[in-house]
Amino acid sequence: MAKMFKEVPVKGLRFCVEPESLKVNSTDKLCPVKHKVVGQKRAMEAIEFGIAMSDPEYNIYMAGRTDTGATYIARSFLEEVAKKQDPPPDWCYVHNFKETDKPIALKLPPGQGGDLKKALDDLTRGLKETIRTAFNADDYRYKEQVLRKEYENKRRKIVDALRENVEAQGFLLQMDSQGVAIMPGKNGKVIAPEELANHSAEEKKALRVKGDKLSVEMNRSMGDMARLESKLIEQRKKLDKKVALSVIGKKMQPIFYKFKRRPQVIEYLEAVKEDILGHLDDFRKPREDTAPQGAPPGTVWPPALNNYRVNVFIDNSETKGAPVVYSSLPTYPALFGRIEKEAIYGALITDFTMIRPGALHEANGGYLVLKAMDILKWYFAWEALKRAIRHKEVKIEDISEMYGFMTTKTLKPGPIPLNVKVVVTGDPYLYELLYIYDDRFKQMFKIKAHLDDQTSRNKTSIHQCIQCMARFCEEEGLKHVDRNGIARLIEYSLEITGNRDKLTLRLGAIGDIIKEANFWAGKERKKYIAATHVEKAIEKKKYRANLVEEKVQELVKKDIFWVETDGSRVGQINGLSILQTGDYTFGKPGRITANVSMGKDGIITIDRESKLSGKTHTKGVMILSNYLREHFAQEKPLALTASLCFEQTYGMIDGDSASSTELFALFSAIADVPIFQGIAATGSVSQKGEIQPVGGVTRKIEGFFDICKHKGLTGKQGVIMPAKSVKELMLKKELVGTVEKGGFHIYPIKTIEEGIEILTGMKAGKKRKDGTYSRGSLFRLVDDRLRGFAEKARDFAKDNGITREQGVNS
Repeated sequence: MAKMFKEVPVKGLRFCVEPESLKVNSTDKLCPVKHKVVGQKRAMEAIEFGIAMSDPEYNIYMAGRTDTGATYIARSFLEEVAKKQDPPPDWCYVHNFKETDKPIALKLPPGQGGDLKKALDDLTRGLKETIRTAFNADDYRYKEQVLRKEYENKRRKIVDALRENVEAQGFLLQMDSQGVAIMPGKNGKVIAPEELANHSAEEKKALRVKGDKLSVEMNRSMGDMARLESKLIEQRKKLDKKVALSVIGKKMQPIFYKFKRRPQVIEYLEAVKEDILGHLDDFRKPREDTAPQGAPPGTVWPPALNNYRVNVFIDNSETKGAPVVYSSLPTYPALFGRIEKEAIYGALITDFTMIRPGALHEANGGYLVLKAMDILKWYFAWEALKRAIRHKEVKIEDISEMYGFMTTKTLKPGPIPLNVKVVVTGDPYLYELLYIYDDRFKQMFKIKAHLDDQTSRNKTSIHQCIQCMARFCEEEGLKHVDRNGIARLIEYSLEITGNRDKLTLRLGAIGDIIKEANFWAGKERKKYIAATHVEKAIEKKKYRANLVEEKVQELVKKDIFWVETDGSRVGQINGLSILQTGDYTFGKPGRITANVSMGKDGIITIDRESKLSGKTHTKGVMILSNYLREHFAQEKPLALTASLCFEQTYGMIDGDSASSTELFALFSAIADVPIFQGIAATGSVSQKGEIQPVGGVTRKIEGFFDICKHKGLTGKQGVIMPAKSVKELMLKKELVGTVEKGGFHIYPIKTIEEGIEILTGMKAGKKRKDGTYSRGSLFRLVDDRLRGFAEKARDFAKDNGITREQGVNS
């Protein structure tokens, strides 16, 4: 009798891709591939807009499932855009001669950072030789000798005058390394202490007075000599400076000329010039090689000369276009850079040459790509990133000092202006959480690029998918896929979506199958990946994950898990549900039973009463109650107590996809009409009795088919499903073949009446003008039974003296 009802055509059960229709023999014919993004028009427009907006608050959050390849798509798209943009400037850190603990950041055009470093290195090496040579030159020695002779002559005159005056007063002038002294003397000899002791008091007093006057004269002369020496030193400095300036000027002139349009660099070079003049002795010293053994000459500088080095912090000399940087471990140092330290004799030493960049510095002037889950694991890095975006600058700070854990004296490099577009990829749900609970997030990530996980199947999208396969094989170094293999991969893409009109955009899932198929093709030493290899990869992947499904089927075969696939039962039907075990989803049939009696409790679900059902399931049950009132309680009260139960379920159930199935079981129990157990049902029902589409129909049908196959196909078994879900069918080939041979049936229905007729073989019946249903129909039996319940309830109330109000209150 079931064969009299409308079934889904065999062509509607699965979309088969004809290899000949692809117009390509293999994926290697499509290389190189230009388009890297498939079917993400909405997201791509959002990214394009975000990139075009120069406002630093318009950063991008790319929301998509993990296997949609959000990070790969972001990087691929940005790399194409970045190629057309100019490379960002170089950044260098140099010594600050005024505040030595605050290195200066210099901005230079791309490639000139290295030029400045080389120029300063060459200058320092060259000056060590040229300055030493200049100061050893005859001209310099002559001028220095002239100054010294002039100094010696003037000093000698002062000493001679002082000696003459001292001797005239009967004293002697003694000069040695300890200094100058005036001693009483006679005939050119110092008077011995014993002789002085024999002098009279008047003689001693006279000598003391003369000695005091001579001491004043001596101090005056010593002052004159000190001034002469200071003048000599000053004259020598002027001479040294004049000689050094001539050398330094010639050496630095090309450097000044090259960077004449860089005021900040010119200012730094002037500071270098002044500092060199103040440290000429460091250049005049004999050269000492302080480099470790085996190191190239000149790689280690004396401490004083190290200040003239240049730390090329960011070198964009070889950068083509704007940088696109992806950080897989975005810790604070990885993003914001660090100041390295070197242990010397137990002490940690650092300087500006040990400042190292982070991902933000490398991406400055371009794009930084981060995964939301990666950056959110590092709270300090996430907060610092938002602060850097807000302040438009990036600082290198010691994180322990920044948060007050430890305070030590260290470098404080000057901040660098930040001009970067940050793209964060993550789950859509994570975006919602950040948007709600992180105040700064919504201000700084104003662009949401939402990735879809499927796209419409058409010629354009199919061609793009094939291009995607070609690019994946090329990038991963895999064998290319032949025409038959491409066709099977496209079918697998449809199977993933569970909709024959939709191709999956979960690129990771397709990529995994290509990798595994490549393995099997390699085992057979084939040049291309064929359909057989793809099929084997799919089957092996399923086998690795479907242990739970096999255990369920085993329990069904042993009748431990009770599912009947033949015969008829009153108030019992096979419902279809979905189970997901990590990466694997399968359909699981289960019995739904219904019992009815006279009463006033309406429809009760045992699962809800035992708190094993969710809110959506409860909503579906409430719809059933309202459906019954609409159709069978217009002229009489609904004196019914009915219980529904998902048998042998011990976990939570939710969803309304079984609401039509529950209604079928309820009709069977009320009318006392058996339901054929070989037909399972799925579908949501509205209050008006319309069958609404549900998800996972492909998996549900395949699950029940497998159970029927284990128990034995009779040719009468099948599944009732919503007509609006037919377009989602992508059933496995084995099931399609069985349907084609008449061994299994799939019935699309639009109303609850169509379904109950298939299950019972009876006409549902139509409501007549008098409010009753046509004789011999199932709804007539339901209506009569409910009318009988109402009359019995009324008679019971009369016999027991229960008024209507009491009945309601009770």
